[in-house]
Amino acid sequence: MLTKTSIAFGLVYIPVKLSAAARHDDVGFNMLDKNGSRIRYKKVNDDGEEVEHKEIVRGYEYEKGKYVTFTDDELDKIKSERDKQITITQFVSASEIDPVYYEKSYYLSPMGGEKAYSLFVSALKKQKKVGIAKAVPSNKETLVAVRADGDRAILSTLYFPSEILPPPAVNIPAASKEELNLACTLIDSMTKPFSPDEYRDEYREKLMKAIDAKIAGKDVTTPKERKAGNVLNLLDALRASLEGGASAGV
Repeated sequence: MLTKTSIAFGLVYIPVKLSAAARHDDVGFNMLDKNGSRIRYKKVNDDGEEVEHKEIVRGYEYEKGKYVTFTDDELDKIKSERDKQITITQFVSASEIDPVYYEKSYYLSPMGGEKAYSLFVSALKKQKKVGIAKAVPSNKETLVAVRADGDRAILSTLYFPSEILPPPAVNIPAASKEELNLACTLIDSMTKPFSPDEYRDEYREKLMKAIDAKIAGKDVTTPKERKAGNVLNLLDALRASLEGGASAGV
C-alpha cells in the first residue's frame, strides 16, 4: 500500500499519508528442528542456487516455460497519475457495504490542505456517507472506501465482487416459532453497547504464561474451566441459556 497519496473528489485535491490502523498481536515463534537449530527459508532458483532480493524480477508466464519480465520501475511507469491517487467516484451509505467486502484499514492524515481535509471529513460525518474509489497502490487495482471517524478519515480496502467466494452449500432447516422467540429473547438479554476495551486476547495471556512456565522448567497445564452442562436439544439449550445467563452450550 502506498504511504503517500492524495484524495480527489470533484475538483478538491487533498494530499494524505496512510498509516496502518491495526496490527496483529501474535506471539512470535521461530521454527526449529528437533535439535533446536533454526529453520531458515532461502529463495533459490530452479538450479538450487540462492538468489538475492535485488536480483529478483517479476515474470509473467505467457507460454509454458516462457516469461516476460518487469522491474518495479517498469511497473510504476504503467500507472497514470489517476492510478496513484484515490479518486472518489461516488458516495454511499455505510449500511450498503456488506462487511464481507472489508479487508484492511488505514488512517489518512493530511500532508498539507488541512482545511480541505477537515471539510471533507465534516461533510462525510454530516451526510453519513462513505466515499468509494479505486486506486493502484502496488501492482493491483484496489477498491477502497473512505469514511469519517471523529475528526479524521479512515480508508478501508475492499474486495472486488469477483474475489468474494460463494457460501458453501448447506441444507439449513427452518426454526420453529418457539425456537425463534427464545433465540430473540436470548439475543435481547445479551444486548448491550459494544465496548472494545472490554475484550482482550485471553489465549495470548495463557500462551505467555505457558512460555514463562517453560522458561522456569515447569510443565504446561490446562487451565480449569467450568464445563457446560449436557443439553439434549435446541429448545433445552435456549431455555437453559436464558435461565443460566447464556452459560449453557448447544
